[in-house]
Amino acid sequence: MVMAVSQFERLFREAASLDIDKNDIKRLEDFINDRLHDLLLRAVANAKANGRDIIAVQDVPITKGLQEQIHLFRSYDEELNLKTILDHLSKLPTLELDYDESVREKLPEIVGGITVGLARVFRAVYPKLKNPATQEWETVEAVYKILW
Repeated sequence: MVMAVSQFERLFREAASLDIDKNDIKRLEDFINDRLHDLLLRAVANAKANGRDIIAVQDVPITKGLQEQIHLFRSYDEELNLKTILDHLSKLPTLELDYDESVREKLPEIVGGITVGLARVFRAVYPKLKNPATQEWETVEAVYKILW
């Protein structure tokens, strides 16, 4: 993870002109895992509604906005090569249903999209922000908990 800090710092600079440091990485990991858990809980409900006993990639509720962030992540990732790191960081929560291989393959890009989206939300909520502190993290978390 130490090697990845500089890559995440660069991703936040590229996506939203923000400076994060190694102290923000733990917050970022927690944020990603919380959002991923929420997303996959909905995927369980979708899989069940579609009569499946396994979560397929089409069950994961990717919104238009998240899809756009995934596309942005892909463009940044060509240079930063974070997909491999995100593959190791992304923790699939244990849920009622298991995951199809397509979900596991898509996971790093979903996590990348969540990360880029987070950076861009910081910029939208705090246009002059340089380095997010606890108060800004808590505010953005509160926004996501309402909308996610």
